Amino acid sequence: MKLLSQQQKSFFEAEGYLVIDNLLSEEEVVFYSDLYESFLDNTIDVSKYRSDLSGLEDSKKEKITQIMVPSKVVPELLEKGLHMKTLKIAQELMGDDIALDFDMLINKAPNTNTITPWHQDAAYWIDMPDKRAASCWVAIDRSYKENGCMWYTPKSHLAELLPHEQTGNKGALKCEGTEENSSCIELPPGSCVFHQGATLHYSRGNSTNDNRRAFITNFRPMAMIELERSKGVDHTGERIVNP
Repeated sequence: MKLLSQQQKSFFEAEGYLVIDNLLSEEEVVFYSDLYESFLDNTIDVSKYRSDLSGLEDSKKEKITQIMVPSKVVPELLEKGLHMKTLKIAQELMGDDIALDFDMLINKAPNTNTITPWHQDAAYWIDMPDKRAASCWVAIDRSYKENGCMWYTPKSHLAELLPHEQTGNKGALKCEGTEENSSCIELPPGSCVFHQGATLHYSRGNSTNDNRRAFITNFRPMAMIELERSKGVDHTGERIVNP
């Protein structure tokens, strides 16, 4: 059974992103929300996979918590709805040889008001001959402007990769971008947005009293995953700028 229409696939190819409503049921959102809290409060120990994307050296509190490869810590996640559904959609978007490369959690803590700078995910990766790649950003909380929803620049994946630099102390990569020619994507819990590896995106800071939690899965051809691993890339090491 196909999950996507041809119109949706064409939009993803042309614009570089695609919104999917109601990926998760209310019950599934509760499951992922509870599990997410266990990662954030370190009830499930993810210390070695955890960092602050803000790159602020003097911060005593994480502003943008990134936890890599949660499914490596809780392998049963691979058989749950979020991973299974997003893999199926990724294969419909890009081909049957597409597989899960890695997953991660990114949370913007309340009242931290720290942006995630404009960037393209491909800037983090080694150069690969097959550049098909997509990330799926699943909202666990309601995602809107004030708490840091995603913004995408349509068609930006069709141009050359922009120059990037690193923010602060091993913080996120950044490049030039603007809201003026970009789309603001607000999502209810359980909905998601797919974007291509070279699609330019960013998010504002969280100025609300609540978390802005996202669960992210990333996909590419199995042959390219095997190439990455042969070069020692498993997305859990230090961030470097791709030359």
